[in-house]
Amino acid sequence: MKLCHACGAEWTEKDPPGFSAECAGCRAPMHCCMNCKFYTPGHHNDCLEPEAEMVRDRQAQNRCDWFQLADRRPGAGRPEPGADRAARARARLDELFRKPGEKRP
Repeated sequence: MKLCHACGAEWTEKDPPGFSAECAGCRAPMHCCMNCKFYTPGHHNDCLEPEAEMVRDRQAQNRCDWFQLADRRPGAGRPEPGADRAARARARLDELFRKPGEKRP
């Protein structure tokens, strides 16, 4: 299943997204690193394709010729929508830095 990294809407077009394609659900760019099967955070340039040029904003539209829309299951790994991701990160930090004996809020 081909999904938007930002909202999880399915890419239903027959052809892969072109350079200027947008998600029908949230209008986020579909041709971006976050939707690419080669996107791998922590890898050199966060990309498994060794010939790909460096892209600074992984969520922005780009003109990478190596782009291939990733297959993903709904809710599986890779980027989560922003608000949920930020809230979970804050909760993990709060838990990590809680003083001994301090109760959860």
